[in-house]
Amino acid sequence: MASSIPPKRPRRAPRVLLVALVGLGALYAVLALTARPAAPHPWFASRPGDRRILVISHQGGEGVWPSNTMLGFERSAALGAEVLDADMHLTRDGALVLMHDQTVDRTTNGTGVIRDMTLAELQRLDAAHRFSLDEGKTFPFRGQGLVAPTLESLFQRWPDTRFGIEIKQTPVEIAGPFCALIRKYGMQDKVLVSSFRQENMNAFRAACPEVATSATQDEVTLFFALNTIGLTYIYTPNYQSLQVPETFSGLTVLTPQFMAGARNRGLAVQPWTINEPGQMARIIGLGVDGINTDYPQRLVDLLQRSPQNP
Repeated sequence: MASSIPPKRPRRAPRVLLVALVGLGALYAVLALTARPAAPHPWFASRPGDRRILVISHQGGEGVWPSNTMLGFERSAALGAEVLDADMHLTRDGALVLMHDQTVDRTTNGTGVIRDMTLAELQRLDAAHRFSLDEGKTFPFRGQGLVAPTLESLFQRWPDTRFGIEIKQTPVEIAGPFCALIRKYGMQDKVLVSSFRQENMNAFRAACPEVATSATQDEVTLFFALNTIGLTYIYTPNYQSLQVPETFSGLTVLTPQFMAGARNRGLAVQPWTINEPGQMARIIGLGVDGINTDYPQRLVDLLQRSPQNP
């Protein structure tokens, strides 16, 4: 009886795999040829008196002064911090104000969500009410008239200072008035904008493309992944800095490999929030561009002794 077994067909898997690999190689080649480092921005240009590593006073030095207050910014500027770091929200009546949390509960003598308050209501609260250096035994700045300042008041007070402004959990509509205020005071080269929320950052970049920005959490994750597998050469960043923690979810972010990848893409590296002298010294040794800290005086003192800082 004749066999009914059909003839063998040629195997296509190796051919398909070969075509896929060739296509992938061609894609990588195109990306490598077209990818560019981050566009340079004047915010990062060295200025007279700058240290090699910029001192970024996180929330105006919240380890020693009440967070996001004029007192903290004044004292940070006086000790020579090159960058004043602040967190921005939008009030119900459209004012851009500085406070870290979405609510006023943790730092003031009031309660409520900033977005639901007017500027007048917010500034009736004591922004230093809960600030303590001894775990609540004393409150050295309570009742001294410190209020949540407006962003405009910072621009008016320090028109020649660099700022790092983080857009907090606020509606994307904040991008328009934020950009308008930056342009009003001619601060396009003096503001570096950050946000964890991609939607807020996308809206701000569309409204204010001339202002420097830092990578969002999603963008840092992508950069870290590409850098880990050696593919940063195919990547064109649409931001100028990487503001990252030293470690995240058990992974060490700040490594020589990370620094090399950032340099290859023309990106500044400005880790946060670095508070202990030993940690500061370790990170200085990596050659970062700035350090965001709650204790700016500690960093100033350390940099004065560091051979890597002129």
